Amino acid sequence: MADKEATVYILDLGSSMADCHNGRIESDMSWSMRYVWDRISTTVAANRKTWNVGVVGLKTDETDNPMAEEDGYNNISILREIGPMGMAELRTLQEKIQPSSTDVGDCLSAIVIAIEMIQTFIKKLKYNRRIILVTNGEAHIDEDEDAVAEISTRMKDLGIELTVLGVDFDDSEFGFKEEDKTELKATNEGLLKQLTDACDGQLGTIAEAIAELSVPRLKPVKPYKTYEGPLTLGDPQQGAMSIDVERYFKTHKAAIPAASNVVLQQNHATQSGDGGAMEGVQSSGGDFAAVSAERTYKVNDPEAPQGKLEVKLEDLAKGYEYGRTAVHISDSEHNITKIETTKGFAIIGFIPQDNFEPFVNMGGSCMIVPQKFNDEAAIKLSSFIHSLHELESYAVARLVMKDGKEPLLLILAPHIDLEFECLYDFPLPFAEDVRSYRFPPLDKVVTVTGKVLNEHRQLPSQDLLETMTGAADSPILVKYAKPDENLEQAAKSRLDDLIMTAEVKKGELPKHVLVLHYTKLIILVPSKATGRRQRDKVVPRSGLDIDALLKQPEHKRAKIDANNAIPEFRQIMNTSDNEDVVNDAAKQLGQIIRDLISDSMGDLNYERAIEDLGVLREGMVDFELAALFNTFLLDLKNKIISGELGGDRRELWWMMKGKKLGLIDNLTVESSNVTPEEAAEVSTA
Repeated sequence: MADKEATVYILDLGSSMADCHNGRIESDMSWSMRYVWDRISTTVAANRKTWNVGVVGLKTDETDNPMAEEDGYNNISILREIGPMGMAELRTLQEKIQPSSTDVGDCLSAIVIAIEMIQTFIKKLKYNRRIILVTNGEAHIDEDEDAVAEISTRMKDLGIELTVLGVDFDDSEFGFKEEDKTELKATNEGLLKQLTDACDGQLGTIAEAIAELSVPRLKPVKPYKTYEGPLTLGDPQQGAMSIDVERYFKTHKAAIPAASNVVLQQNHATQSGDGGAMEGVQSSGGDFAAVSAERTYKVNDPEAPQGKLEVKLEDLAKGYEYGRTAVHISDSEHNITKIETTKGFAIIGFIPQDNFEPFVNMGGSCMIVPQKFNDEAAIKLSSFIHSLHELESYAVARLVMKDGKEPLLLILAPHIDLEFECLYDFPLPFAEDVRSYRFPPLDKVVTVTGKVLNEHRQLPSQDLLETMTGAADSPILVKYAKPDENLEQAAKSRLDDLIMTAEVKKGELPKHVLVLHYTKLIILVPSKATGRRQRDKVVPRSGLDIDALLKQPEHKRAKIDANNAIPEFRQIMNTSDNEDVVNDAAKQLGQIIRDLISDSMGDLNYERAIEDLGVLREGMVDFELAALFNTFLLDLKNKIISGELGGDRRELWWMMKGKKLGLIDNLTVESSNVTPEEAAEVSTA
């Protein structure tokens, strides 16, 4: 269940709060209300009916509280009773927050009233209870030590957290001390400090609270259990591994706050003309009215008025989009397509850690821990985690969280800390979900002839860059946007020497790969070997051959199905490190492209052939196999022009040129022996 909160703000509205102090050009009230409005606005934006807010005015011209007849409770008014806060209530409250014409009002009395408000509202229910007092301390406070002790005891018994924020209060930790402080204010600060210490509260200067507004807030959330049950490997009924585990969210996508369409009540009356109810609008109380939606369904009917016939919702059938056609599927047919699943969490395989690319993880993550108070499960899971860590492997698991829910494929990664061990899991995407995009540089434009333009309509101007730099003025963001100035200055001379020695020039690729590891600098000279992945095979500490144990041959060649060519080709590109396997896959896809062109009735297969060619070119660029693609493309062009692929296909060649599927030049892949001029000449020929 969501946390329940009851917070009462006690706001000093005395006449002295309208003055400006310590060099500020903003009144003390306006300045201190920055913090209050931010807190209240956050509550309103959350739209949580269990977060309740009350407001008490201190040093008001009138007296409006249940204890008004008792001595010492004058000039205190309840501006808002405790309850959920909405936009209408916020607008009403803003109108009431104005400086008064008096400086009479006791802070302790206001705290007593706030305590009674909370106690009356929550009764014996479980709530987080807070009182936040904002004051400048420029009013007499009853210095009765017995009263202070009684109030602090009362708050501790009720579990109320007290926070006192003073305007220009001294705070040694924040580094502020007000000079020429009045004796009355100094005495009041000491009394309020005595109260907060007695009830385990907090006292500080409002300047610190305002400064923290620029720091992004982290939303505290409770652990949410997504699965509880056995994690299995093999068939548990046949004596296989089974561990009782619990699965919790680690990172989760935050939902966008819900919004509603509303209209102002005054506009409501004006638009309706006679002040009555307006069609489509339902009154919700306050200054706003909700807007109701009405939906109708119509079908084409020549005999109906205006050619449209209105139908009822229950007369409609479900349809699914297939291209530009709506396909009807009955309920009986729809049930056949649903997979009947049962709750379970099973490991179906293992992969080396280096075979898992970080970009594949595009979703949230969860952590898997042993079942609470189950020592046997804790020992089993710890053993499994350490085994994965030692073998430098990940597990692949199939999860069904509830009966009838769709199954998920997850990667299980071990995590070992000094006092905590768990498995982190990440969802695996389908092959069609993983796409590789090549974006042009952001600081220059390269034309088809290879000319570099630093000024272009698609590039930001210097004025725009300076304006955007000035827009980021929040200190917390600027702090992390650039390195520490002292560290940067200390390292500048060494970096200059490094750039000169390594012959690093702007606009050129460096001749060496520079790796800075703490205090050591490692210079690696890259080989000229082609291929996207140049990594050594991981050998586990135990010496076991993981590939052999899991019966997954490292260089197994697969035949690409022409009807599913792109996903299967991309799968090979993403999982294989062997150049022979890549060459074989490229040749297979090349033959599929030729067959599509040869078998095409007119231009029926042209789009598929162009799409396959684009994927082939993209893969060869990634693996730096420009020569293989260029040889294939030149041969394909000759066959198209000569009519060897089923007749006159020259139209297809012009379509390929329009998609910019020409030769791979040495600006795209450094190892290519084709210049941009030569590539452009082949395309125009």
